[in-house]
Amino acid sequence: MSSSSAELKMALAKRVLSRVGPIAATVMLVHTIIHNYIPRELHAYLFFGLKNMFTKFSKQLTMVIDEFDGLVNNKIYEAATIYLANKLSPHIRRLKISKTEKEKNFNITMERNEEVIDVYNGQTFKWIWLCRQSESKHFYNPRDMDSAEKSVIRSFELTFHKKNKDLVLNSYLPYIMEEAILQKHKNKTIKIHTVGYERMSSLHDMWKPVNFDHPATFETIAMKSDQKDMILKDLERFMRRKEYYRKVGKAWKRGYLLFGPPGTGKTSLIAAIANYLNFDIYDLELTAVTRNSDLRKLLVATTNKSILVIEDIDCTINLKANLVNRAMQARSNDFHQSESTITLSGLLNFIDGLWSSCGDERIIIFTTNHIEKLDPALLRPGRMDVHIHMAYCTPCGFKILAANYLGIKDHKLFNEIEELIDIANVTPAEVAERLLKEHEVEDSLKGLINFLHKKMKEEEEAMEITQMESVDEKKESNGNGNKEKE
Repeated sequence: MSSSSAELKMALAKRVLSRVGPIAATVMLVHTIIHNYIPRELHAYLFFGLKNMFTKFSKQLTMVIDEFDGLVNNKIYEAATIYLANKLSPHIRRLKISKTEKEKNFNITMERNEEVIDVYNGQTFKWIWLCRQSESKHFYNPRDMDSAEKSVIRSFELTFHKKNKDLVLNSYLPYIMEEAILQKHKNKTIKIHTVGYERMSSLHDMWKPVNFDHPATFETIAMKSDQKDMILKDLERFMRRKEYYRKVGKAWKRGYLLFGPPGTGKTSLIAAIANYLNFDIYDLELTAVTRNSDLRKLLVATTNKSILVIEDIDCTINLKANLVNRAMQARSNDFHQSESTITLSGLLNFIDGLWSSCGDERIIIFTTNHIEKLDPALLRPGRMDVHIHMAYCTPCGFKILAANYLGIKDHKLFNEIEELIDIANVTPAEVAERLLKEHEVEDSLKGLINFLHKKMKEEEEAMEITQMESVDEKKESNGNGNKEKE
C-alpha cells in the first residue's frame, strides 16, 4: 500500500511539473521579448493593460486609503491605523513599536507591506500597509517635515469581494471609525491643559498640555460612601445618555459645583473623576481672561471627553458685586470696549448658552469655599446640575485615610479618634498631614488625637471670644441708645 501511494504521488508530481514547465518557459519568453524588443517607455502601459485584463476577471475589489486628503489628515487612515493595531495576527512577521517620552503606553502597529486579515459579519477583508518614496522632489509629508521620511507616501489597501462594497461603505468603515475612537480614548495619557495667554489668536495653541499623573481615585478619597455612590451613578448615567440628550434637545454636558471649606478634597475629587472617566482636564483661570470673546474661543478649543475646571469661582471673579457696574460700562462704551471685560451674561453663555453646544461629552466643574457669595443665576440646574458639599472629615473618611497612609483598617485607638472627629471641625487634608508626620502607626494615631484635642480647644476659645465681642457690641449699642434718649 505504501509503495503504491508513493508511486501515485510521484506520478502526480511529474504531471504538475510537466504542466508548469511550459507555462514558466512561456512567461520567461514573454519577459525576454518585452525587455529586448519593446521600448522602455511602453513597459508601464503594457503591464497596466495586462493588469486591467486580469482585474476584469477578478471578483476582488481594492480600496486605497491615503494618509492625507491633500494637506488634510484622512480620518479613515488614522482610524484604520488604530483599529488594525488590535487585529495583528500571531503569524505576522514584522511589527512596528514606538513610545514617546510623554506617553505611558507602547504604540504597536503593523510594519510596511505587512498583511492583516480581518473578519467582519462573516466576511473577510485584507489590509496591506504600503509605503513608497515620492518621485517628486517637491513633495513633503506634512506629518514628517523634520524626519527622514518626509518624502514617504503612506496608504492602506483594503481588498474584499465586490459584493461587499455596500457593507464596507455603510457598516464596516463606520464601525472601524467608532472602534478607533474608543480605543484611542482607552489608551490615551490624561493631560491637564492650561491657557497659553500669549497665543490667544490661534485656536490650536490656546491651551498648553502637560501629562496629568494625579493618583487620586474614588477608592482613595476621604468621602462618605453614599456620596461617592451618588457621584459615580450620576457620571455613569451621563456617559451612556448621548442619544437621550440629543432627543430632548440639550447639549451633552454636565455641570458640577463642589463647595466647602479649604482642604476638604475638592481638587482630589476632580482628579478622581478625570481618572475614572479618562478625560483630559482644562484648568481655566478666569482672572487672566479679559474678554467674553476670548472665553468663547477657549471653550471652542477644548476637546470632547474633557473636564473644564474653574476653581475658587467666588475669588477669581466678583460677578455679583460688579454686575451693575459692568452693565453700565457696557452701555456707555462702544462694542470693542464692552468686549474688554467678562460679564455675568458672558459667563452664563459660556456655561449653557449657544456656545456651550460646540462639543459633546463635556463636564464643567466649579469649586468654591463660599457658596453664599455666588450669584443665584450661576447655581440653577443646567449650569451647575449637581451640588456636592465637601464637608469636614467624618469617621468614614478617617478610616479611608488610615488605610491609605498607614495601611491599617482597625486599631485600638480608632474609637477615640472617631468620637473626636465627630465633634471637631477638621478637614481631610489636616488629618492626612498628621498621619504623615510619624513613621510608627501608634505614634501617628496618638499625634492625631493630640491634634484633635488642640483643635477643639482652639474652637472653644474662638467661640468664647466671639461671644464676648457680641456682648460688648450689645452693651455699646445699648449705651448709644441711652445717650440718644438723654
